[in-house]
Amino acid sequence: MRKERLEIWMALAGLAIYLVVGVPVVVVEFTSGDATRGPFWVWLLCYVGYLAAMVAVPTADRGPRRVNPAVFAALAVVCGAATVLLAGNHGVTPILLVFAAALAAQFLSVRVAVGIVAVNTAVVATAVFSHGLGWPDVLLTTALYAVLQVLYLFTAWTERREQVANENLAVAHAELRSATALLAESSQAQERLRIARELHDLLGHKLSALALNLETANHRVRGEASADVERSRLLAKELLADVRSTVGDLRSRPPELRTALDTIVRDLPRPRGHLTVADDVEVDERCITVLIRCVQEIVTNAIRHSGAENLWIDVRTRDGGGVELHARDDGRGTAALRLGHGLTGLRERAEELGGEVSFDGRGGFAVRLELPPAAVPVAVS
Repeated sequence: MRKERLEIWMALAGLAIYLVVGVPVVVVEFTSGDATRGPFWVWLLCYVGYLAAMVAVPTADRGPRRVNPAVFAALAVVCGAATVLLAGNHGVTPILLVFAAALAAQFLSVRVAVGIVAVNTAVVATAVFSHGLGWPDVLLTTALYAVLQVLYLFTAWTERREQVANENLAVAHAELRSATALLAESSQAQERLRIARELHDLLGHKLSALALNLETANHRVRGEASADVERSRLLAKELLADVRSTVGDLRSRPPELRTALDTIVRDLPRPRGHLTVADDVEVDERCITVLIRCVQEIVTNAIRHSGAENLWIDVRTRDGGGVELHARDDGRGTAALRLGHGLTGLRERAEELGGEVSFDGRGGFAVRLELPPAAVPVAVS
């Protein structure tokens, strides 16, 4: 939340600087009428177009109508250059080019960002020279804005490297938590089986022997003692039935799906994870392994590629039996879906249990996984 507030304040500060740059030109135009070189409406169109292009760059590749951010970045450079060249000798309009370079460094490749800095520097030199200043002033002003642009470039690249490092750390964390969940579930399953075997081998056999001995004793005694022996025999049989029922429960107890998935989704830095598991969902060990690995891949994909703020994962029982997992994020999605190794592995895991998976890259990225009841391994062609 603090980061979101910081981004809002930075956007407001940028808007304030944008207005401070343009207001003097507008004031001079309405007071003396010679604020720009050429028609004022052309300058105003470029000035407004620059803002529109800058706002569009961060969200260009989101939503159903995706556009390459480089298109709006180029438009911002063109509008910014025209705004500087047409502004005349009023204000500090070249600062707009510094903002364009900073945004290019965040969303475009290094080569394109460096090219934009070179173009902006040439525009500043041309604008300053056209004002009739001497070469020392031209060189000083051009160097100043060039240094500012380069500074923003390195700052943005440093932030990008830090973001990549944080994403890699978050992915490694998700993978570690997934492995921990699988190990914990495997350990719990093995412990339950061990306890079940111990109960069966130790108590079960001895109680069976005790019931037989009591039945034999019941045939040998007479009188009131016979009734006591019969009650003891019945109690031994009931206790043996309870032990067998407990052993069966231990062997067939379903894994803790909600706990396992919450281990992966909990405390994600970005996107924030929202997990819902229906109370009636029951899975076996093979199914929970597939679900854990699939959620791990969904989380990894959202961290690395979506740019999303939120990730929703919903697990519920299908109408015809089995389990259905639906995950979606509010990221940029993709118009042309290409399955990498991770998503291909997700599909293969589902098909091994006779299930199916589908993907949707419109309006974010969504995954729907369906597993049949009592999943049985099938051959994948």
